[in-house]
Amino acid sequence: MLLSPDQELVALFGQAFSPDEVELLDRPCGRGAIEHLFNDPPDLLVVDQKLDDIPGLDLVAMVKSENVYRQMPVALVMDEAALAARDIDWCATEVDELLTRPLDAVMLRARVSLTLARASRSLDANPLTKLPGNTSIIGRIQELIDRKEDFALAYADLDYFKSFNDKYGFSRGDEILMMTARIIVNTVRAVGGQKAFVGHVGGDDFVFILPPDRVEDACKAVVASFDDIVPHFYDAEDRERGFIQSTDREGNRRSFPLMAISIAVVFNRNGRLTHYGEASQTAMTLKKKAKENPRSCYVLDRRQY
Repeated sequence: MLLSPDQELVALFGQAFSPDEVELLDRPCGRGAIEHLFNDPPDLLVVDQKLDDIPGLDLVAMVKSENVYRQMPVALVMDEAALAARDIDWCATEVDELLTRPLDAVMLRARVSLTLARASRSLDANPLTKLPGNTSIIGRIQELIDRKEDFALAYADLDYFKSFNDKYGFSRGDEILMMTARIIVNTVRAVGGQKAFVGHVGGDDFVFILPPDRVEDACKAVVASFDDIVPHFYDAEDRERGFIQSTDREGNRRSFPLMAISIAVVFNRNGRLTHYGEASQTAMTLKKKAKENPRSCYVLDRRQY
C-alpha cells in the first residue's frame, strides 16, 4: 500500500513494478486509509512524509502502536532536502526503510525488493537462535531439488531434552539450544564451505545441508562436540551420576540419561528427490532408527539409487 498525494511517485511505482508483481493501492491521505490498512494488511506499507492530512511519521507511529501490525514492514518517503533539515531520532522511529526523493524506477525497485526480502527473513528467523526457520528451510531444499543438485540433508534433534527442561527450567533449556546451534553452525561452516546451510525448525530440531562427501565428517564433529560440552550444563551431582530424575509424559517419576543428539541424513543424488516432503519423510524414518541408540549418533541413508 502506498500512502502519498504525489502522483509522480504513484507513476514511478507503476514503472518499477508490473501489475503481475505488485498490487498497488494508493491513497493521498493517511487517516482514511487506516481502516482499510487494518482490515487488509499489505505486505509493505509505503508512507509519504507529506501526506495531505497527517505527517507520515505520525501515521507510522499510529500503525506500529498496534501490536499485531508491529511486524509489518514500513518504508518512509522523504525529500532529501527535508531530511537534512530535520533532526529525527531514527532509533525511536519504527521505519524499516527510507526512500529519499529524487527517486528513479531502478532504485525504487531495488530498495522495495530488498525491504520485502529482509522482512521475510526476519519473520522466518527463529527468535532464539536467529537461524533461518521453516519457510527458508523448505525453500532451500526445494531450490536444490529443482536445480537437481546433489546434496546431503541432515535432520538433528536432541534426546531427553524435555526431561532436562522439566528439571532445570526453560532458561537453561534455551542455553542448551543456543549451544547446539553454535556447535552445528561452527562445524558446518568449517566443513561445508559456501554451499553449507543451517536452519532451526523449532524447539530442539535443526537442519543442515552439505555436499554429500562432507556430511559424515560434519556429523562426527557435531556428535563429538555435543557430547563433550553438554554434561557441563548439568549440576555436578547429576553429571557424576550420569542421569537425572524427572517426570515422563504420563506423569511418572523416572530416570533419564544425559542428553544426546541424533542426526538422520538423507542424500539427493542424480535428481532422485522431486519434492522436499520426500526428504522429510525419509529423515523421519531414519531418526526413529537413530533414537534406538541411547547415545549420540548419526544414521546415513545408505540405500543405492
